[in-house]
Amino acid sequence: MSKIGHVHVTDLHGMSRLAIDGVLGTTSLVEQMHYAIGRVSGPSLPSANGRTRGITGLVYRSIHGVTGLVGSSMDLAFGQVLPRLRQPHSTPQRDRMLAVLNGVLGDHLEATENPLALPMSLRHAGRPLPTDPAELAARLPEPRRKIAVFLHGLCMSDHHWAPVDGEDDHADLPRLVEQAAGYLPLHLNYNSGRPIARNGEQLSNVLEDLTRNWPFPIDDLVLIGHSMGGLIARSACHYGELAGHAWMERSRRLIALGSPHHGAPLERIGHKVDQALALTPFSAPLTRLGGIRSAGITDLRHGQLIDPAHSLRQPRHIRLYTVAATLADDAQAWKSRTLGDGLVTVDSALGRQLGRGQQPPPHRQRVIKQSGHLALLRHPDVADQVLDWLSDD
Repeated sequence: MSKIGHVHVTDLHGMSRLAIDGVLGTTSLVEQMHYAIGRVSGPSLPSANGRTRGITGLVYRSIHGVTGLVGSSMDLAFGQVLPRLRQPHSTPQRDRMLAVLNGVLGDHLEATENPLALPMSLRHAGRPLPTDPAELAARLPEPRRKIAVFLHGLCMSDHHWAPVDGEDDHADLPRLVEQAAGYLPLHLNYNSGRPIARNGEQLSNVLEDLTRNWPFPIDDLVLIGHSMGGLIARSACHYGELAGHAWMERSRRLIALGSPHHGAPLERIGHKVDQALALTPFSAPLTRLGGIRSAGITDLRHGQLIDPAHSLRQPRHIRLYTVAATLADDAQAWKSRTLGDGLVTVDSALGRQLGRGQQPPPHRQRVIKQSGHLALLRHPDVADQVLDWLSDD
């Protein structure tokens, strides 16, 4: 057996690596605080790297050494066993667990080559879509010429688009888009902790491969992104335009649901807390705790879509449609301007401050009142609006 409940045996390797990283990180944090307190409370020899000296330093170095040795031994053991195991299919519960973990620590998982890091893939009916043309044709006996790619948000997975118990069919947007508008729904599964720009560039390459390998010419390719997913879709359009990708010729619409085009206030608050902690020598080491959050989260601070060294190239032929939610019953109320849907303000979600030629006109904007951020995924008014926009030729 290579599966224990909803956790694969292969996941245990990644979890063991993460546990080792946690011990090493915590030890370094405690040592830095020990060093900072020692410098203030008594005489000490200076250290260029903030590490303790003498017997105290020996203790911390011993912890690092032993922990590193344990980690290497576990890697060796798993490396001998795992290649012999058959990889089982994932479950929705496991997918959700990995989605949260990747959203918070995804860039670290990727940098350390942790097997828990999610690879980017397009999925259909809960399973990764093959890239080989023959396998695609076998998997989809009746492939469509119209495709809708759904992009989930931070710490989420494709399962979050599905209705929960007690919700009616109007809560299943991918199914409605397929049945009412004739689009084949595909879901992007990705590591939401990576920088948005890197995910956007890779998505453009994935869509290019899809276009080239699809059994029939694609007539229409629409991107529908929730929260961070909308930003990654816009980033992909930039990189697709830059590379001259063929999929761009098939795409005319990008629908963003609750996407923080101007940034998310909560992440900016987190950054201010980090800055405050750095003001004193005692609390400065704690800024490492704030640094744990992934690059994907920090990119949400200002809605960073691309490498800051470049200018955003938003294709004019792709029409941007935006949906915002507000917890209030008035889109102009103070709560809408400051809290919006609880995570993203109304102005940010509608893209009202985007540059010239990028801001959608009023008829391509919609505000859903008395609704929260996550409710946009399965809100009946959102479904009706999306279907109406898909008929906008």
